[in-house]
Amino acid sequence: MSGRLQGQRAWLWQRLSAIYLLAYLLYFLGYLIIVRPADYFSWSAWMQGTGLMPLLSCLFFLTLAVHAWVGGRDIIIDYVHVLGGRLLLFFLLIFFLSACFFWAARIFLMGVS
Repeated sequence: MSGRLQGQRAWLWQRLSAIYLLAYLLYFLGYLIIVRPADYFSWSAWMQGTGLMPLLSCLFFLTLAVHAWVGGRDIIIDYVHVLGGRLLLFFLLIFFLSACFFWAARIFLMGVS
């Protein structure tokens, strides 16, 4: 595959993830402004309930990780020219983003304990 198509693919992933992130944030803020949860327990019940919100929130953090990966990968490719350093930074970025996503997924899907 040519480098141009890979650049277009990264561009597309970046834009699609940005659209979902924006839609989620607008819905989230709109809900908080319109409904105004009275206390922590009502907010927590909405975020960790049996509805669609925990799944949408996990998808938000997965999309955020993809968005950060594409941006971070492009920065590393552009500015780190030593192969060993590039591979190390790729590994560290993947490890960090995966850890953040799984931490968020654990909170939303299994609750805080």
